[in-house]
Amino acid sequence: MRRAMVAGNWKMHGTRASVCELTGALAVQDLPANVDVAVFPPSLFIGQVVEALAGKSIAIGGQNCATQVEQGALTGEIASSQLVDAGCELVLVGHSERRLILGESDQVVAQKFAAAQLAGLVPILCVGETLEQREAGETLQVIARQLAVVIRVSGVAAIAKAVVAYEPVWAIGTGLTATPEQAQEVHQAIRRQLAAEDAEVAQATRILYGGSVKAANAADLFGMPDIDGGLIGGASLNANEFGAICRAAGS
Repeated sequence: MRRAMVAGNWKMHGTRASVCELTGALAVQDLPANVDVAVFPPSLFIGQVVEALAGKSIAIGGQNCATQVEQGALTGEIASSQLVDAGCELVLVGHSERRLILGESDQVVAQKFAAAQLAGLVPILCVGETLEQREAGETLQVIARQLAVVIRVSGVAAIAKAVVAYEPVWAIGTGLTATPEQAQEVHQAIRRQLAAEDAEVAQATRILYGGSVKAANAADLFGMPDIDGGLIGGASLNANEFGAICRAAGS
């Protein structure tokens, strides 16, 4: 039985004061014991969040890592080993904003995935299609290609030690949400692709949905058989809303 997960991606939001307020509110949330909860603050605030949530059942992750594991001459980047040293347990790789806005290729994402695992982090591999790709009927091909490159670089067994997050690009920050049935179709296709390589890996891998998830729609999305929780964007900046989403995943 796969354990549910809810991960909050704070993106490029926060000041020391607002992060203090948000972590304080998160620390008193009634979070379900049967759900893995994680937050991904901007790198500037990782230390602050680790300290503020010490002793709480909330894991901390980085929003990005470099393609190399160790420290080195790579200005502006953060090595996966540095994230571990800072107290992180997880890291996002391949988020659509980095793929589309910053031009990260499938190959670069696969290298970051490998670097994260070599350092001992759990990567959350983000995959997803644009509105144009969905309208062209290319959704499943796009997702399959993004996943296949990571499998080719790291092997299918590595996916079982990671998390996959399906995030339709057209549903991120737009207020649009894939219907539970639309999301389930893609999650099922991801699991079938993994099963073609290794049935045990397919059953063990957690696949999250990300794309304008709110407390109001979380229960319906999480009720689908292949959806194991959510990667939450804007709603994770509100502790009460995020707590309600976590409770929906645990019910």
